[in-house]
Amino acid sequence: MTPPLETPRLFLRPIEFADAEQIQQLFPQWEIVRYLASRVPWPYPPDGAHSFLRDAALPAIERGELWQWTIRLKTDPARIVGAINLRKSDDENRGFWLVPSFQGQGLMTEACDAVTDFWFDVLQFPVLRAPKAIANVASRRISEKQGMRIIRTEERDYVSGRFLSEVWEITAEEWHARKR
Repeated sequence: MTPPLETPRLFLRPIEFADAEQIQQLFPQWEIVRYLASRVPWPYPPDGAHSFLRDAALPAIERGELWQWTIRLKTDPARIVGAINLRKSDDENRGFWLVPSFQGQGLMTEACDAVTDFWFDVLQFPVLRAPKAIANVASRRISEKQGMRIIRTEERDYVSGRFLSEVWEITAEEWHARKR
């Protein structure tokens, strides 16, 4: 089960099929998709959000392999401004996107803190890893703020091409020490 989460400014609501229409309107923007994994289709198809939720996200959530939330401002809870997820994987445990007009306000750092707490405190995983293109400076800044460290670099394929990437990591022990 993916529970709802709350931060000072945000509601993180478990993603549901009814969110597909809003996501379809927001998601297919180059500023959002360019540093996402190449498995994201581009150009984004007209039924991309429906297909993703029906065929990938919701089945993975049912299997207990994925936890995914929509990100909504408390001042406008009906409106989706992004999404964030956690997944069981060796090297890709967290991913996210945010509508460009809401970037640069610390909202994604706030969302990442909430889901990282959930990863360590509720799910009890020992380590969280997040790969990202080195060129994705804003995403790298979030990992730095969270006290994560780079454990390796490698090339990865993104919607916008193949880039040198970093895999960032933080352990439960490091996360809890940082929060004290």
